[in-house]
Amino acid sequence: MLDIKKNLDGSTLEFVLDGRLDTITAPQLEEEVKSSLDGVTDLIFNFDGLAYVSSAGLRVLLSSQKTMNEKGTMVVKNVSDEIQEIFDVTGFSDILTIE
Repeated sequence: MLDIKKNLDGSTLEFVLDGRLDTITAPQLEEEVKSSLDGVTDLIFNFDGLAYVSSAGLRVLLSSQKTMNEKGTMVVKNVSDEIQEIFDVTGFSDILTIE
């Protein structure tokens, strides 16, 4: 289960995620991101309530990062120790901007 809240403020879009980003929920987030990026120059993923990220979730983050490299910036914030460890092991901590 993944709860996705979207906050748009001008050209800044924040996705607040709560739950699990896995093979079941990743397509839902991917669709939300793809349909929401028009005019967005700053993309924020707020992981404050996120408990888990699978490889499918990492793929959505990588795809979003590639898109935002051409449009502006992307930041992932409020990452738990468990998810930070996944980012470190997979090398995503070198790809993503994590605050």
